Amino acid sequence: MSAALAETTEVRTHPIGLVPAVLVCGAAVLLFGFMVPVAGYAVLGAGLVAAWLTDRSGRTSRLLPDLSLVALGQVIISTISLAADISYPSIVRFAVVLGLAVVVPYVVSRYGYGDRVIRFPWRTGRRWTRTQWIYLVAVAVAGWLILPFYFITSGVYQNWPTVTEPDEIARLFVGVNAVGTWDELFFVCTVFALLRRHFPTWQANLLQTIVFVSFLWELGYQSWGPLLTIPFALVQGYTFKLTKSLTYVLVVHLIFDAVVFCVIVYAHNGWPAIFPLVPA
Repeated sequence: MSAALAETTEVRTHPIGLVPAVLVCGAAVLLFGFMVPVAGYAVLGAGLVAAWLTDRSGRTSRLLPDLSLVALGQVIISTISLAADISYPSIVRFAVVLGLAVVVPYVVSRYGYGDRVIRFPWRTGRRWTRTQWIYLVAVAVAGWLILPFYFITSGVYQNWPTVTEPDEIARLFVGVNAVGTWDELFFVCTVFALLRRHFPTWQANLLQTIVFVSFLWELGYQSWGPLLTIPFALVQGYTFKLTKSLTYVLVVHLIFDAVVFCVIVYAHNGWPAIFPLVPA
């Protein structure tokens, strides 16, 4: 099958396909939220068996291969602790494992299955609209106002290490932005893209949000963090659907992450004092 044909091949979909998809994506809650890997792997396995049954029945097609890629990425991620650690060995470990969680599903999809569902569209050939630029400013302002209150009142800033030396601050900056970049490569360009092949956008977006928010929970966005991370994940998926631009959703994410970085440093050290709504 040629790449062009594989790219346009339609799949059979059926509402019953939501059952295996919910199981596969819901396993992330166990793997990253509650950190019970055995139970998480069991639910992943049940989801893949259910996908095999729905494909075999003829109600769906290619659901098992695509959900297998979502499951594979989760399994790879689950091999390490996601606790924030900016030591050099931890940075290397994160880079290797999270990198594999993106690369392996892409390679299997592109060269094993021969399709192009997983893409990383850096260039769309379209200029950003005025609305898109206004949205970027709104994101920066919202993060500047909301994130300090969340991190400090909840105490979750303590999930990140105290950084005082220039080298430590630099590593924190690189780490926060590298993980933010990876988030879009995996959750939006991989998980969301694979799910959209089988489900309406709103369903695919909710499913990818389950995985996204579970990952962020283990990473440190805990307490009442899901009240922020759930809308963020949903909006990022919907923004990608509208713009079809990885570059744009990545810029949005990195603006938020720049504020996150500043808040973490401020919460530990008292600077930079640039936030107007910091709790007393």
